[in-house]
Amino acid sequence: MPPKTQKRKKKINKNFRKRTKRVFVRNLIREVAGFSPYEKRAIEMLKLGYEKRALRFCKRRLGTQKRARKKRDELAKIVQQMKTQSLEK
Repeated sequence: MPPKTQKRKKKINKNFRKRTKRVFVRNLIREVAGFSPYEKRAIEMLKLGYEKRALRFCKRRLGTQKRARKKRDELAKIVQQMKTQSLEK
C-alpha cells in the first residue's frame, strides 16, 4: 500500500509571511508615533516596580484582563530593553 499523500497544502508559510509583515508594520508605527499617554504612564509604574498597579491601570484602559496582561508584558519587555541599553552605554 503506497503512503498517503497530503490532500491540502500547508498554510504555515503563508501565515508566517503575513505575521512578519504585521510585526514589521507595528514596529515601524511604534518607532514613528511612539507611546500613547496611557502606555507612558504604565511604563512609569513598571519602572517604579508597581506591576500589579500597572496591570490594573491597563485593565481599566483596555477593557479585559487578557489584553491588559499582554500589554503589561509588552511594556515590561520594553522597560527591560531600556535598562540593558542604559547599562551598555
